[in-house]
Amino acid sequence: MMSLSRHNFLKRLVREQKVGALMGSLLKEIRNGGHSVADTESKAGFGGGVEDVYGEDCATEDQVLTPWTASVASGYTLLRDPHYNKGLAFTEKERDAHYLRGLLPPAILTQELQEKKLIQNLRQYEVPLHRYIAMMDLQERNEGLFYKLLIDNVEELLPVVYTPTVGEACQKYGSIFRHPQGLYISLREKGKILEVLKNWPERGIQVIVVTDGERILGLGDLGCQGMGIPVGKLSLYTALGGVPPSACLPITIDVGTNNEKLLNDEFYIGIKQKRATGQEYAELLEEFMTAVKQNYGEKVLVQFEDFANHNAFELLSKYSKTHLVFNDDIQGTASVVLAGLISSLKLLGGQLADHTFLFLGAGEAGTGIAELIALEISKKTNAPLEETRKKVWLVDSKGLIVKSRIGSLQHFKKPWAHDHEPIKELVDAVKAIKPTVLIGTSGVGKTFTREVVETMASFNEKPLILALSNPTSQSECTAEEAYAWTKGRAIFASGSPFDPVEYEKKLLVPGQANNAYIFPGFGLGLIMAGAIRVHDDMLLAASEALAAQVTQENYEKGMIYPPFTNIRKISANIAAKVAAKVYELGLASNLPRPKYLVKYAESCMYSPLYRSYR
Repeated sequence: MMSLSRHNFLKRLVREQKVGALMGSLLKEIRNGGHSVADTESKAGFGGGVEDVYGEDCATEDQVLTPWTASVASGYTLLRDPHYNKGLAFTEKERDAHYLRGLLPPAILTQELQEKKLIQNLRQYEVPLHRYIAMMDLQERNEGLFYKLLIDNVEELLPVVYTPTVGEACQKYGSIFRHPQGLYISLREKGKILEVLKNWPERGIQVIVVTDGERILGLGDLGCQGMGIPVGKLSLYTALGGVPPSACLPITIDVGTNNEKLLNDEFYIGIKQKRATGQEYAELLEEFMTAVKQNYGEKVLVQFEDFANHNAFELLSKYSKTHLVFNDDIQGTASVVLAGLISSLKLLGGQLADHTFLFLGAGEAGTGIAELIALEISKKTNAPLEETRKKVWLVDSKGLIVKSRIGSLQHFKKPWAHDHEPIKELVDAVKAIKPTVLIGTSGVGKTFTREVVETMASFNEKPLILALSNPTSQSECTAEEAYAWTKGRAIFASGSPFDPVEYEKKLLVPGQANNAYIFPGFGLGLIMAGAIRVHDDMLLAASEALAAQVTQENYEKGMIYPPFTNIRKISANIAAKVAAKVYELGLASNLPRPKYLVKYAESCMYSPLYRSYR
């Protein structure tokens, strides 16, 4: 009889021969196409990333592919790889080919049945944070199923993976932290940031979302625990915009925190020191931005997220000249709000230039929206930007921004200092300015009081009220309050979702001015065209594309945004308009321009459907 050790040796040899044959076959296919595996680092692919030499991203859903890691993934390793794991959906043939026999129960479930079971389980959780944790666990073990679940149930799950639930997740990130989901770059890595970037396993990065955690939503300084924001944003880049998950990289830059509660928390996951500022901070960011371009190339999109005002404006101004950068708080919010304003004209009547806008809040979001409104009016009327800015008024913590305050104003507020007597209270500003549109970006809840809203309704047949601060607890007013205080006449949208409201037997559906309408399609458009810089005209193109997606049926319900159920179609249209503008401005590097940009955008989108394995 053959000895057991010899039997095991021969069995292992046969297994290695099978793997070797697979690798040899694939290498032959690659070489016949004129490529070698060694070329993967040097070949540029879609959007400036690494060329897809294995044909994985461009394969159709019915084509078989090989589940590569460092070698062919099989057995227990395959079940622990979220990129390839299919759980109980592995077929009998796949279980034999990849040594999964005995590692799974005998039942075989389709992806649709897996999805049905998971959504039923999620609905049993009463606490939103528990749903968030369950979704993050799913993302870590089965990437395809996570994205299919999110895409198919986007309206239900968007508030779970992003605002408002992500705010609580960031507050408790140290306690719920289980597995790293991105790169953490701290002051300790100064001088070694390029090395740290190379530690990330994926090379073809096309989008980076980065935060320093200083201004997370309306919750303030959460330090290193702000990682929940880049992770959530990039989940939406994939689910809503179709950017492949392997092309996305979440990064948190940890320069400390001024949050005393976190500094005294034994479970805090970041550096326990006060925030670095000034030259030390600037040098770390400069090294980071240089390393990003060096490692990933000219066309990688860097999205700044939830930086404090004083850094956000400076970083955007500095790096927009040398990098492909985008600040979602300033530019993304502005674009989605402008889209709502453009679509609301169907309900309000007139042109944008006919309206007067009053903001509560003059930070990143407020001034960013204000500038884009003024820019759009300028484009449409050919009036100078300095003139169109006079249609927009801002109130900050010290009252109405007027010229008599200009000496004490931060630089980004100065363009909005108009001739008017000082006014301290918002309600008095409403009475004096008589705006047709009231926009809240203050980050302070309950500031659109009954008196403020009723004053708006006193001189507007259909007052447009946008309570944009996140999360829900920080919203300037609720949908129910806006409708009740205006006797159902208000057109209302918010930053976080509110349920429909029945008023005098009529169902009123509040809009959600969610940045998720814009940034996934916007980013996809930049990647498609191989953009090297972001221009304001691209943001205007995105706004107009989104506004064009609102239907008559939506308007009849008082909606100024389309439903999220069609978000991938919406993103494809936005991507096409943005890409067209990139080509028009001569900022595209992916040439020639595709003839049918919407179809091309749809063809570029990641599909979460399971593939068959050799």
